[in-house]
Amino acid sequence: MAALSNYLENKLVDQLFRGQAYSFPTTLYIGLLTSAPSDSSSGTEVSGGSYARVAVTCSLGNWAGTQAANSTVASSGTSGTTSNNNAIEWADPTADWGTVTHFGIFDAPTGGNLLVWGAMTTARLVANGDSAPTIPVAQLQIQLDN
Repeated sequence: MAALSNYLENKLVDQLFRGQAYSFPTTLYIGLLTSAPSDSSSGTEVSGGSYARVAVTCSLGNWAGTQAANSTVASSGTSGTTSNNNAIEWADPTADWGTVTHFGIFDAPTGGNLLVWGAMTTARLVANGDSAPTIPVAQLQIQLDN
C-alpha cells in the first residue's frame, strides 16, 4: 500500500478546493529507501555506488489505467490503482546500498519533494556487484482509493 505525502495532499486540496494552481510534474523519479519514510519525512535514501533515482515520464504508456494492469488508455476502473507498465531498473551497484525497505516517488532527480511512498513487498540487501535492482512490470502499485 502506498501513501501520499503531506506535501502532495496539501497541493491537491489547494488546487481542487481552493483554486490554487499546482503544476503537476511531467516526470516522476523513483527512489529506493533504507528506512521508512512518512507523510512528512523522506526516510533515508540510498546514496553512492552508482545510485540514482529512475526517471519515469508521466504518460498513459508508462502508468496503467485504473481498469487493469498494463492498460494504456485513460482510466475507467473503480480500483483507484495504477502500476508501472514497464520495468523500473536502477544501475548495477558499485558499492553496498544497504537493505532497501521502501520506495519513494519524487518530483525531482535529486532533492525535490516526496510525493508518494510505500514499503517494498520484500526487503532486499543490495551489495556491491549485485545485479541492478528492478521493479517488474505491474509491481509498483499505487492505490489512491481506500
